[in-house]
Amino acid sequence: MKRFANCTNHPIILVTAALLALSGCSGLAGPAPQEKTAPPATAPEQTKQKSVKPEESKPADQQPAPSAKTAPPAEAKPDEAKQTEAQPPKKPPAKAAADTEAMLADIEVVAEPASMAVLVNKQRKLPENYTPTDLVFPNVPYLLPKKSEKRKLRKEAAAALEALFAAAKADGVSLAGVSAYRSHTYQKALFNHYVQKDGVEKARTYSAVPGTSEHETGLAIDVSGIDGKCAATSCFADTKEAKWLAEHAQEYGFIIRYPEGKEAITGYMYEPWHLRYVGTEIAKEIKAQGITLEEYLGVVPASASE
Repeated sequence: MKRFANCTNHPIILVTAALLALSGCSGLAGPAPQEKTAPPATAPEQTKQKSVKPEESKPADQQPAPSAKTAPPAEAKPDEAKQTEAQPPKKPPAKAAADTEAMLADIEVVAEPASMAVLVNKQRKLPENYTPTDLVFPNVPYLLPKKSEKRKLRKEAAAALEALFAAAKADGVSLAGVSAYRSHTYQKALFNHYVQKDGVEKARTYSAVPGTSEHETGLAIDVSGIDGKCAATSCFADTKEAKWLAEHAQEYGFIIRYPEGKEAITGYMYEPWHLRYVGTEIAKEIKAQGITLEEYLGVVPASASE
């Protein structure tokens, strides 16, 4: 009987144990099995994980952009921005200088360089020794370092520019100066550099021959919006600043010197950012007639009338 009891109990014990294991009872069947863990990463994945740097180690300029709740940074002021100016070679190559001098010999010299209506273009140049005697710094924002010579304008033009900027500001348009006066020495060194790089003919397609740049008169200035976007580039034409200038510049004695559709006369592409001071009387007449300074003065290049 004892052997029979043992034999009978053995399968019962096995069945009971199986039932307990299936029931998940932690008290009798031991600790509950832990949740399955993800399989270990493959070698390539481990390599990628090791290459990721912790977020706090990123430099400031690579940190994620602030969320929408973060207040936007204050608008940068042009005069406070760190600006650098490209400097032309101090000593241009002898051959480039000689090529430039030979070309300049065929360009007419203007008789009255100090006139507010002086015409300077690819056919007419300023005297080589001409420097305006009344250059001043207009009290307007610039995208240039504070001590830059290229902030200067002649006194009358500077006063008019201040009035123009103030009027634009009152209309909700904030302007900034990009580049005004350039000395003959600067323009000559710059052009010679381009001649040495690309030759005379190609250099003339994108840079003014010394003495023929309106910037040397002290009466011209390139302008942009105060944010500097599209400064001296074609996209400026579509900005509210360009549209305001096209409508109101003449009220303060300025004209858009190189208007659209007049390239054959001015010799330059459309530049809505390039303002030239000529005085209110002339500026208003040029605007009303839709003409250029060449047409107003009756000095149109022969090539334009062919």
